[in-house]
Amino acid sequence: MSWANAVLQGVFLGGLYALFACGLSLMFGVMRIINLAHGDLAVLGAFVVWWIATEAGVSPWLALAAALPVALGLGYVLQKVVLTRSLRSGELTPLLTTFGLAIVIQNALLLVFSPDVRSLGSVTGSLTTGGFSLLGLTVPYLGLLILTVAIGVLGGLQLMLERTGFGREMRAAAQDPDTAALVGIPAGAVYARATAIAVATATLAGTFLAIHSTIDPASGPTQLIFAFEAVVIGGLGSLRGTLIGGLVLGMAQTIGAQIDPQYSILAGHLVFLAVLLRRTVTT
Repeated sequence: MSWANAVLQGVFLGGLYALFACGLSLMFGVMRIINLAHGDLAVLGAFVVWWIATEAGVSPWLALAAALPVALGLGYVLQKVVLTRSLRSGELTPLLTTFGLAIVIQNALLLVFSPDVRSLGSVTGSLTTGGFSLLGLTVPYLGLLILTVAIGVLGGLQLMLERTGFGREMRAAAQDPDTAALVGIPAGAVYARATAIAVATATLAGTFLAIHSTIDPASGPTQLIFAFEAVVIGGLGSLRGTLIGGLVLGMAQTIGAQIDPQYSILAGHLVFLAVLLRRTVTT
């Protein structure tokens, strides 16, 4: 693999990381919550899509279309029933709550689906393995699709925040929920809709992960780490930064793998650490 090709593959991988980080960034930007169950919610969504596709004998895309409304409803209920109460108890309680939720999801998936790995790649045909050549570089169909979806989702959410009434409500509730309530903006309802969107985007990312590689009930924490690193590299709470952070992380991993396959994950962690150190020094 040439260096240019490594960078290009990193961009495509970064699209997947940005998609994973989207919901995490949204929840932190609106509610100041770091959702430690985000990766497990993504894997849960992927398993739901896999189950629908397998049991109903339909394509993963149709199964995803059926699973997304379920994910929206789950996110809404999760915020109303679980997270709203924890938000009233200080900053540490939501962390402990989402950590406990992550453990519950992992064990539930183990109980229902066993530790076996699953994949949707075998039923998507040439999309998973196909590609084309451009100026001597390899462009995989799946990587291009994931990057396009990531840009569309993050760009669409950014436009929603900037140009719609609901987006203005989100920004107001994020800045000062008490003042927002005085002008008729119910912070609880805004938070619930934001969590619903975050869980739906996590399901979308989990589905692409299951098509791109494999998933198992223990896949969530790894994806949470990558998503968190992308959010921090790009800037906490910034959707534009989340996309950039995902791309930087993906390129760091593929360039590290170009140097030595063992350096792939380490290179991403080192970039994350370098960004943290730089921000610590500048502040």
